[in-house]
Amino acid sequence: MPAITVSNLVKTYRYHRKEPGLRGSLHALFGRKTLETRAVDGISFSIEPGEVVGFLGPNGAGKTTTLKMLCGLLYPSAGSAIVLGHTPVQRESAFLRQIALVMGQKNMLWWDIPAMDSLLLHQEMYRIPEQQFRSTVAELGELLEVRDLLHVQVRKLSLGERMKLELLAALVHRPPLLFLDEPTIGLDVVAAQRVRDFLRALNREYGTTMLLTSHYMADIEALCPRVLVIDHGRLHFDGALAALVAQAAPVKLLSAVYSAPVAPDAL
Repeated sequence: MPAITVSNLVKTYRYHRKEPGLRGSLHALFGRKTLETRAVDGISFSIEPGEVVGFLGPNGAGKTTTLKMLCGLLYPSAGSAIVLGHTPVQRESAFLRQIALVMGQKNMLWWDIPAMDSLLLHQEMYRIPEQQFRSTVAELGELLEVRDLLHVQVRKLSLGERMKLELLAALVHRPPLLFLDEPTIGLDVVAAQRVRDFLRALNREYGTTMLLTSHYMADIEALCPRVLVIDHGRLHFDGALAALVAQAAPVKLLSAVYSAPVAPDAL
């Protein structure tokens, strides 16, 4: 059974348009104009257990909205999504214990306390047995090279160190499915590479299924044999990364600059 099955998924937002000034305010008071926009427009795909799939598209394409619907944070306007045999919007405990969402621009850890205190809170939330919790923190801390940082206030850590600890917090309950929204945003080259190495090892050793959005092709090339491309809420491509590259850039143009004039017959 697929880990994720999405069928004709739609998310529509309604908003009110108001003209500027007093006249616009009075008009909006008695006759507001309601508009609609489709952030996600009838997409369908499936992901098998153990796959690592890249989710590509420009800003505003619908990537994060899709991830939020798959996590149960947003209710779809139409269509359906089945994740690990569950309907995400029902937010069942059995479902929530099997997923994790890591967003590069959102903090999971409390800013003014050590990361270990936040991890202990996660232990209580997910009812993780003490021995399992300690072994998981030790193992992931070793893989992420953050064991010495667990008892340091989060606000005193670098961005790269915080991102690795965010990953540890997301994975402390051992979810088989991981959603990643720009996990390397803002990281330097070395920190981003370490995060990619960790995610690759996580998939290889534990078979963790991942759906990853990123604007950095280095992330996609290192982790995702398969990619989905979305734009204006519609799915435009679903296939191998190599096929996408061949389709998007079938011809390479090379430009050469010579240090001295060269006769045409010498080329």
